[in-house]
Amino acid sequence: MRAKLTVVATLALVVVVSGCGKKVQPVPIPQPPPPAVNNTPPPPPPLTQPPRTVTEDLPVPAQPVADDAIGNKPLDDLNRESPLQPAFFPLDGADLDDIAKAAVSSNAELLRKYGTWIVTIEGHCDERGTAEYNLALGERRALAVKTYLVALGISPDRLRTVSYGKEFPFDPGHTEDSWSKNRRAQFVITSK
Repeated sequence: MRAKLTVVATLALVVVVSGCGKKVQPVPIPQPPPPAVNNTPPPPPPLTQPPRTVTEDLPVPAQPVADDAIGNKPLDDLNRESPLQPAFFPLDGADLDDIAKAAVSSNAELLRKYGTWIVTIEGHCDERGTAEYNLALGERRALAVKTYLVALGISPDRLRTVSYGKEFPFDPGHTEDSWSKNRRAQFVITSK
C-alpha cells in the first residue's frame, strides 16, 4: 500500500508541477477604434446682423465745370461733337500703340481740365470673329484705355467701361479700311 501511495503522490506532484509550469496567456481586451479625424472646417458662426445691400453711388462733382465753350454745352451736344478722341487698335489686339497713347493722353488733358466729367469707355471690334470673342476683346480694349488713363492720373471713380464687341460698327463697310475704324475704344461723357 505504501508503494501505491508513493505512486499516487508522485503522480500528483507531477500534475501540480506540470500545471504550474505553464503560464496562461491573458485574453486581450478589445480596444475601441481611435477617433476619426474630421477634416471638415467648423461651420461659420451665426450672423448677428442680417446682410446689407451695398450700393455704388456716383461721385459728386468736386468743382464747378470750367466756364468756356466746351464746358457749357449740353451733354448730348458734347457727345455728338465729342472733344474726346477714340483710340484705335490693331487686329486682335488690345495693346495701345504710340498713336493710341497720344489720343488717350490728349483725352486725359481734357479730363483734368473738366474734373467733374464722368466718362464711359466703350470697347468695340470689327465684324470678324464670334460675338463672344469680340465682347471679350472689346472689354480688354476698354480696360487697357482705363488703365492708361489711371496711370496718367485720372481717378478710376470717373471712368466706367463697357464692351459692345462688334454690335455698333462706326463704319458699316466690309473692307480693311472699314474694319480698322471699328477696332476702337470710344469715349462717351455720361455725366458732367
